[in-house]
Amino acid sequence: MTHPDVPSAYVRDKRTPPPSREELRARIPGWGADLDPTDRPSYPKLQYPADTGAHWEFPDRQPGGEGRERSIEHAFVTPVFGTAQPLHGLSGAIRRLAYERFSEGRNAHWLLLIAGDRVDAWGSHLRSFASGHPDDPVTETGVRAELTAGGAARSGRSDRRHQVLDPVVVGGPWVLGGAAMVLGVRRVVRALRG
Repeated sequence: MTHPDVPSAYVRDKRTPPPSREELRARIPGWGADLDPTDRPSYPKLQYPADTGAHWEFPDRQPGGEGRERSIEHAFVTPVFGTAQPLHGLSGAIRRLAYERFSEGRNAHWLLLIAGDRVDAWGSHLRSFASGHPDDPVTETGVRAELTAGGAARSGRSDRRHQVLDPVVVGGPWVLGGAAMVLGVRRVVRALRG
């Protein structure tokens, strides 16, 4: 079934051939300006071998790369990598899944990394409760400073439109977590009584 009002780019069988370079240049100002390498400002730097002053063609590899997370697009871990925050616990398992299963071009990769970060943050919050010095979300997130240091009154702020949502975004998870804990404790108490 043909739809004459749907552009050819969105259908499987192309009805019209793609425009030629000359047609595109005539229609779009500046189209194809970088097709000729000599017209590119960066072209001289792209000449190889570039004189970088390095004493190596490929840097020496840092030991300990086995088992490190790397994107599936890459054949190996970069020659130098960080080891200060090794993956651990549930958040580490979520991050490993992101690297092992999904390409960096997929939303699932980044959403899993964000989920791993949130799990790690909540784990840190729970450990702070266990330490006896719980986190203080009101002062540590800047909500108190917004109210007491004149932050809300400053003019010219770019975040002014969403400023009313900041306490909800910062405090909402704490309120929901507290409510879930209260409901959980009530269920346990009822189960012990009954």
